[in-house]
Amino acid sequence: MSKFEYTVTTEQEGNRIDKVLSDVQDEWSRSQIQNWIKDKIVLLNDKPVKSNYKCVTGDVVEIEIPEPQELDVVPEEMDLDIVYEDSDVLVVNKPRGMVVHPAPGHYNGTLVNGLMAHCKDLSGINGVLRPGIVHRIDKDTSGLLMVAKNDMAHESLVSQLKDKTTTRIYKAIVHGVMPHDQGTIDAPIGRDKSDRQKMTVTDENSRNAVTHFNVIKRFTNYTFVECQLETGRTHQIRVHMKYIGFPLAGDPKYGPSKTLPIEGQALHAQTLGFNHPRTGEYMEFEREIPSEMSELLDLLEKRS
Repeated sequence: MSKFEYTVTTEQEGNRIDKVLSDVQDEWSRSQIQNWIKDKIVLLNDKPVKSNYKCVTGDVVEIEIPEPQELDVVPEEMDLDIVYEDSDVLVVNKPRGMVVHPAPGHYNGTLVNGLMAHCKDLSGINGVLRPGIVHRIDKDTSGLLMVAKNDMAHESLVSQLKDKTTTRIYKAIVHGVMPHDQGTIDAPIGRDKSDRQKMTVTDENSRNAVTHFNVIKRFTNYTFVECQLETGRTHQIRVHMKYIGFPLAGDPKYGPSKTLPIEGQALHAQTLGFNHPRTGEYMEFEREIPSEMSELLDLLEKRS
C-alpha cells in the first residue's frame, strides 16, 4: 500500500475533490476516486471526505492507495473476431452461445477470458470479473460489443450510453406477421416479480426503455425486423417484442420454444457506433447476421 498526499491550490478552489484528484493524477479515473471515497480511504484534513465536497485552497488530501486486486479470471486463447482495436477501445463480434463475462456456472470460456489473453490493458472500472466490459449482450445473442482498454475510455463510452448518443442496431426474427412497417415501443422494464430470472414491462421498480423497429421482410407466421435501441435495459428487445405480441423466434425465456431450428433467440447486434473516447471522431461498425440466422431466413423464404 502506498501513500499519496496533495495540497489544493488556489486555481483548484471550488472544484469537486474527484475532479481535482483526477486532474492531478491522469491515471486515476473519477469513478476510481469515488470508490476510494466510499471506502473512506480519502482523507481531507485528516477526516473522511464526502464525494461532492468542493475544495478550498490549502486543503490537504491524503490517500492510502490499496494494492491492485489480483484478477482471478484465467486468460484463455480464443479465435476472437476483432473488428477494430487501438490503444483505447476494441470492438469484437461475439458469437452465439458465448457468455460475455464470468459468473456462477460460467467461469471459463467467456469473452472476458478471451479478451484477457488477447490484450493485457483492460479498464478495471467494472471489477475483477468484468474488465473492460462497458455493455453486454446475452449469451445466445450474437454481434458487436465495445470494450474499454483504459478507465478514460470506459467513462467516455458509459457516458455516451447514458446520453443515448451511441448507435446500436439489431436484426431479429419474430413470431407473427407485424402489420406496421415501423414503430416505437416506449415501455418501462423491471424485474418480473413472479420470476426473478426474467424482466417484464412494469411500472414498479422499473427504468424507462425505448426500442424503435422497422420491418425488413414478412414471411408466413414470421417477420424479419430491425430494432434500434435508444436505451439499453436487460433483455430489452426480447421483452419489448413479447410485450407487443411478437416474441423473438427461438427465445426460450420470452417466446414459444423450438418453433424454428435455432438454439436461443434469433437476435444479432449488427451495427455499433460511438464517438472515439480520445479523438471524438464518430466510428461505426457492422457485421452481417451469422449463418444460423441466414439459414432460418432461407427456410422461411421457402415456406412462404
